[in-house]
Amino acid sequence: MTLPFKEHALRRALNNELHARTFEPTQAPARVSHLAFLCGERGSGINTRHLHRLLEHFGVPIPEQVGQYYVATLGDIRLHWERHTEFVTYTFTHCGPFTHPFEHPVIERLPGNWLENSPGELISAVSLALESSDMPERSLDELSALFGDNIIIGSEVVGGKGRAWSDLRIHEDGFARVLLRNDNLTEAQAGRLIKRILEVNAYRAMSLMGLPMARKASRSLGTADRRLAELAARMTEQGSHHSGETQGQLLADLTHLASQIEAVAAQTTYRFDASRAYYHVVQQRLEQLRQRRIEGLQTFTEFLEARLAPAVATCDSVGERQRGLAERAARLTALLRARVEVNLQGQNRNLLESMDRRARLQLRLQDTVEGLSVIAISYYGVGLVGYALKGLESQGIPISTTLGMGLATPVVALSAWLFLQRVKRRILADEKGAH
Repeated sequence: MTLPFKEHALRRALNNELHARTFEPTQAPARVSHLAFLCGERGSGINTRHLHRLLEHFGVPIPEQVGQYYVATLGDIRLHWERHTEFVTYTFTHCGPFTHPFEHPVIERLPGNWLENSPGELISAVSLALESSDMPERSLDELSALFGDNIIIGSEVVGGKGRAWSDLRIHEDGFARVLLRNDNLTEAQAGRLIKRILEVNAYRAMSLMGLPMARKASRSLGTADRRLAELAARMTEQGSHHSGETQGQLLADLTHLASQIEAVAAQTTYRFDASRAYYHVVQQRLEQLRQRRIEGLQTFTEFLEARLAPAVATCDSVGERQRGLAERAARLTALLRARVEVNLQGQNRNLLESMDRRARLQLRLQDTVEGLSVIAISYYGVGLVGYALKGLESQGIPISTTLGMGLATPVVALSAWLFLQRVKRRILADEKGAH
């Protein structure tokens, strides 16, 4: 029956997401080889093609589409492939009796050239063995020998229905080793247990990826912190009496330091956030193991918490330090910019006052020049009148040149003054119209 409703486009995809991280029911005894390759967020295509090459080698039909996970049977090996955000995992499981849990691992059954050409970088490799309840019990010394005489951690799991041991070290073959014993587990419980143990190993490696970055960034931030304190001291010592050029250099140094702090944060913020997220997943998986203490041994939770918690706390601390330094640098930059702006406003005010004084001085000079201009024009004007009167007097016209020049002097001076006033009014009117 088809539902008579309009279905949301994501309904089925969201429902399938609940089953994306499936487990494989496993019958004891069994051995597992688990590989996790760091490939980044853009490695989906190359990893899918690499999976296809393995399926072709075993004659398995190539699927039309591979999502976040894929399960296939490769002869007597069961493959479980998963695509995570930053890494991809291959889990190869072989069910059947074995003489030694970690000799001749399942991975030896795979083509060597396919393994050599695996894309990405190996971040986790685990060799896991699941013993059945009818297999002989191992003493603590025998268990220690299986793990290269290293200190063993272990606990009862799944509420006492199984036991797990490991040293969480990388051995000479490049694999970490985990030994499980099925005391009363169903196949589904055994499959879930194996998956959670393998996820703990993969996610704890990913959660530690931020620690080297945090240590490196901490050294850089220490230098930046000291430099920021020096710049703050220089700002305090300078005060407002120093030149704008000195404050400009200080602002350039502070801006450069702020950009360095932001560059470090840009390189590490994502990694620190990812480490925190992976750590939460590790904690969740450890809780799901439902551990009980085996006398004399550390549990997985005790061992990992003692090492992971400080590492993640370091990442968080460095992240907080980055944010604090960035905020301090921003506050100092804003304060210095405000100081520079105040100084610029003071300089602009002084410049305007100076320009005003110069304008008033120019006005006085203009008035002085204007008076002198009236005198000069009047002088030349009266001289012209005198030449005209002398010409008339030479023609026998009875005119007194001296008297005529005397009478013409005030008229010429007044005319010159009126002319200059008119010219000045026209210039001022033109200037006003331009604005």
